[in-house]
Amino acid sequence: MNSTIGLSVARTTSNGCASSLIGVAGTCHAVGMHNGSVDNQQKCRNVELAAKIIEQTNIVCFDVDSTVIREEGIDELADFCGKGSEVARVTKDAMAGTMTFQDALKMRLDIIQPSQKQISDFLRERPSTLSRNIKRFIQHLQSKGKEIYLISGGFHSLIEPVAIDLGISLKNIYANKLMFFYNGDYADFDASQPTSRSGGKAEAIANIRQMYPKDTLVTMIGDGATDLEAVPPANYFIGFGGNVLRPEVQKRAQYYITDFEQLM
Repeated sequence: MNSTIGLSVARTTSNGCASSLIGVAGTCHAVGMHNGSVDNQQKCRNVELAAKIIEQTNIVCFDVDSTVIREEGIDELADFCGKGSEVARVTKDAMAGTMTFQDALKMRLDIIQPSQKQISDFLRERPSTLSRNIKRFIQHLQSKGKEIYLISGGFHSLIEPVAIDLGISLKNIYANKLMFFYNGDYADFDASQPTSRSGGKAEAIANIRQMYPKDTLVTMIGDGATDLEAVPPANYFIGFGGNVLRPEVQKRAQYYITDFEQLM
């Protein structure tokens, strides 16, 4: 699966790019975020180059929370279960770097203790909201024969309906799996899943790579630092700020968009 449109793979850099790409000016089209609060002309970076990368890419991996969907799944679930404020405090500590991702995940789940019934009720009463133009973008990728994966630190059971809606195979989901007792009460999460720990998204992409030829090009799209850090083994990272703009990611990402329409 070699390059055919003039983009060459070279060394990996720390800003989400695995090559030096030249010849296309970076521009940002005037498409708005759903809350209309950000001047996209100032926030996007190298949009046309990002679209070229997508043309060349064989596998596109997406973060889910705040990227494919507008919400953060664990926060929504915590709020639904009446544990929103308690979980928010743990999330704040985790973002401050005072604990590992896996420890933070365990603490939040120990607080929420979601039962199978609560998960079922949550999915029925609070279905996820797809990000603007994501469905059309996924259809565009599928029409071009691209392989699509969803890689998330969230929960497999919450992501499955999203994948079904988008026509993505459930076997192409890498996410955390909840475990329950025979009576449906929460028991634990599967700590063997790569997405349950720090560096898990990069590990998931490394696992995906093993199933394809060595020259396969992989692009990760997401809103967060864990997505940016998936390069390598991903060849490219495209930052997404259409729901939440994270300044550090926007600053470090060589390619940054706020609407998936910009990649079509």
